[in-house]
Amino acid sequence: VARMHWDMTSMSVHGAFPGESQDEDFPVIGYGHPKDRRFDLKQVQAGLAVSADGGIPLHARVFGGGAAEVSQVVGAMKDLRAMAGERDFLMVADSKLVSYSNISALLAAGVQFIAPAPAAQVKDEVYAALDLAQATVVDWTPDRDAGKPAERRETYRVLEDTHTLTGPRKSDPPLTVRRILVHSTANAAGQQAARAKRLAKATEDLNKLTAAAGGRHYKTREKIVARIGVIAAKRRITSCLRWAVTDTEDGTPVLAWHFDQSVLDAEAAVDGWYALLTPVPADRADAGQVLIHYKGQGAVERRYHDFKGPLAVAPVFVQHNRRVAALIQVICLALLVFCLIERQVRRALGPEQTMSGLYPDNRRVRPTGRMIFYHLGELTLRIGNVTDPPTVQITRGVQLHLLDLLDTDIGQTRWPQT
Repeated sequence: VARMHWDMTSMSVHGAFPGESQDEDFPVIGYGHPKDRRFDLKQVQAGLAVSADGGIPLHARVFGGGAAEVSQVVGAMKDLRAMAGERDFLMVADSKLVSYSNISALLAAGVQFIAPAPAAQVKDEVYAALDLAQATVVDWTPDRDAGKPAERRETYRVLEDTHTLTGPRKSDPPLTVRRILVHSTANAAGQQAARAKRLAKATEDLNKLTAAAGGRHYKTREKIVARIGVIAAKRRITSCLRWAVTDTEDGTPVLAWHFDQSVLDAEAAVDGWYALLTPVPADRADAGQVLIHYKGQGAVERRYHDFKGPLAVAPVFVQHNRRVAALIQVICLALLVFCLIERQVRRALGPEQTMSGLYPDNRRVRPTGRMIFYHLGELTLRIGNVTDPPTVQITRGVQLHLLDLLDTDIGQTRWPQT
């Protein structure tokens, strides 16, 4: 438990959950900021902390729908610190961790952390001024790129400086931490593609508007200007769009527009960059190691996928917020067992952590909890009698292999004679 990853998720709730009929001693179902963007639905939230070793959920808590994620960090830190005991403890989270009050509490408690800086706290001018040639290449490859040629793999480069947070009051002392400036080639390519797509759609909309200017639907300047505002907001091109509406000799409005290339070049200069904040001393983790630690944050996101996927019980009709909270805790307990089994199989496979037989094409893959339970779920039990004990019928070699990896001897199992 020396490094744990913390995150929260939300679950939308269908149906009527009036506040006056809920038990206020339990998380109250209400409106908030749902991850699935269903703002029309009330929600309940859950927080998970998983270990870096195997992604085991070691801490789970249920929160009300209106609970702010940024306000739950300190409580989670205290719980995790108690679990970690005397060992050094590193808490990895998302950008909701970064607030003056949270970082002040973490530093006061002696808890190390890594979290990305919110976009609003690092201006684009900072990234634009960076020299990518001076950045250090990180010796790390994502699992998704492991089988690709070197030239097609995502590359990470890092630079380092400091970041200072100021408190809401003048008497609050400034807090200075390390800032790791990270450049990802995959992020850069994704942002460039997204921008090109936005500009292409905006160009199509603006060309249609240009052709329609002065026509039946856009006879006046006011209607054209209103439509330009809608397009600019929808396609997110307000900063780079330049336009003018003029009138011909007969009073017909004409639209002319273009994209400001200097603005587009400035946006392209910051593609792929983001920042991580941490107080971990440089002699304990250099900039590259900080990035590698942070990349483990995907473990908690994958556990939420398991939480809402193989283990989800849906649809469930639950009438009270007490039972909603209880259901989530039960799923978290099931997730704990699910992840421990997955970890045991992977550890037993050795450093490579791959095996064949899980898929029809017999390719070697890393076993997941879902696939393990899929194969073991097809085991059958032959009912016995007084002289002939019941036995498990193994029909495929992969089942026996998984049982061996789990160190399970079905021949020594005591079966109830009922």
